[in-house]
Amino acid sequence: MAAFDEKEYTKSFDLKIWKRLLPILARYKKIIVLMVAINGLTALMDVILPLFQKYAISHFIERGTLDGLPAYTAAYLGAIALEALMVVGFARRAMYVEMYLGRDMRRDLFGHLQTLSLSFYNVTPVGYLITRVMNDTNRIAGNIAWNLTDMAWGMLYVLSSFAAMLALNWRLALVVILIVPVVAALTGWFQPRILHWNRKVRKLNSKITGAFNEGITGAKTSKTLVIEDQSIQSFRELTDTMRGSGVRASRLNAVYIPLTLFFSTLAVAIVLLRGGYLTAEQALDISTLAVFISYAMGIFEPIQVTAANLAEFIALQASIERVTDLLNEQPQITDTPQVIEKYGDSFNPKRENWEPLKGEIEFKDVTFRYPDGGDNVLEHFSLHIPAGTTVAIVGETGAGKSTLVNLACRFFEPTEGQILIDGRDYRERSQLWLHSNIGYVLQSPHLFSGSVRENIRYGRLDATDAEIEAAARAVSADQVVAKLEQGWDSNVGEEGDRLSTGEKQLISFARAVLADPRIFVLDEATSSIDTQTEQYIQNAIDHLLQDRTSFLIAHRLSTIRKADLILVVRDGKIVEQGTHQSLLRSHGYYHALYSKQFAEENAAKVLGA
Repeated sequence: MAAFDEKEYTKSFDLKIWKRLLPILARYKKIIVLMVAINGLTALMDVILPLFQKYAISHFIERGTLDGLPAYTAAYLGAIALEALMVVGFARRAMYVEMYLGRDMRRDLFGHLQTLSLSFYNVTPVGYLITRVMNDTNRIAGNIAWNLTDMAWGMLYVLSSFAAMLALNWRLALVVILIVPVVAALTGWFQPRILHWNRKVRKLNSKITGAFNEGITGAKTSKTLVIEDQSIQSFRELTDTMRGSGVRASRLNAVYIPLTLFFSTLAVAIVLLRGGYLTAEQALDISTLAVFISYAMGIFEPIQVTAANLAEFIALQASIERVTDLLNEQPQITDTPQVIEKYGDSFNPKRENWEPLKGEIEFKDVTFRYPDGGDNVLEHFSLHIPAGTTVAIVGETGAGKSTLVNLACRFFEPTEGQILIDGRDYRERSQLWLHSNIGYVLQSPHLFSGSVRENIRYGRLDATDAEIEAAARAVSADQVVAKLEQGWDSNVGEEGDRLSTGEKQLISFARAVLADPRIFVLDEATSSIDTQTEQYIQNAIDHLLQDRTSFLIAHRLSTIRKADLILVVRDGKIVEQGTHQSLLRSHGYYHALYSKQFAEENAAKVLGA
């Protein structure tokens, strides 16, 4: 499989990318519209308040009277109270949108990740996914909830202020309006550069998250290899590179925002200068000049907010691209609409239509190469496996032993040819139907955080405690429980780190047994455990695999002597097949492997003695 290479994002501000969010935002359409409406009314109220100032100057100060002051005061305080209520209403809804929009995006991403094929996870780093599911969704939700509506407020306030100024004195208003094309030109120059560096920051953040994840999960390996200095140096280089990119983006912002503020302030100064002359010439009354100064100074903040938010939104496009690209990632293995209609999908299965699986498997003229290209791994391969057959797959490390099993389990599909389950192409039934009938025990078993009982129950969620304990006894996993202080309720730790490899293997095996599958896959399940644990499992295998089709991917050839069929894999090709005895008699590659391993095991026993 190809190594992971994160996609480069090079587009400048593009509305098409933002439109990808519309299906998610549609769930909150009403509340977002309400937020924009509230902010719009707040902006209008901000424009109206300076008119109270004009009224006070012209009616009270210039006339030298306080007649009507109580009514004026009540109206002014009422306007301020109304605006305060609108701000509180907006803030409550913005917090709601931020929390729930972020939650929904994380749910959508996590749910979508469950539908992607095994090949996606083979090449995609964990850090890449964590960054998108957590960091990018948080940024998007926060910006949509607060910055987007703040921008709406800022633009509405500026436009309304311009309209009011034009109505009061259009000549003086034109002086202020001149800043708009200047700010637009500044934005057009700065935004693609800000976006470029923020994309680099987001990409490096994924790498840092991945490096941090590897550094923590591989801490024991780092210490045993004494490579802490190298790990620190690699991590430092990544963070230094991210710091450099972040500084470049911040420098651009540090120039862009002050420049917009400079021209805004310049407009205020011109208003003061020009308005002062007009007032001295009695071409403009003092109350109107006071309102103009309030408007000119008032647009200072919304222009600043809009410029800062626009810069943030320019940077946000990188997060939107990353999240929506992940949501648009298509699984390589999919069921047809007809299959989904009859059998359901992974989230809505129609189990009542599922036929019982017997376990007969047939490869018919199968050719396969991995999705990233390269040479064919299988070419015109045919094999019939009757139900209840035990098939062992052997070969040296890296020979490609798992390919055949991955095809049989439909983790991959043939490039050409067919794979039949119980006489039918397995693409005519749902993936979940097949996967629900497979028990898979890995060489490095994965346990979830929780108790022993909970981990075994994942094999069948509706299992009773008695059934869980019976499954554990069948593979001697109850021996593990007996050693634990809290028994079945003992916490296994993160990824089962409180247990030994052999103990985790036994619990993983019990989980597969509880599922009562028709097809068993043991992927070198006894290669990383001690002799006693191997004996526990080996004793159980003979009994448990009866009447079930099973695949044994084996490193220790001594464990597969009783297999009905042995497939020998070399350099990704099946070079021999037969029983243990027939392969030994042929004196081929299997005979050489077995003789070599037999000699190594005898030498180890002698040295151990």
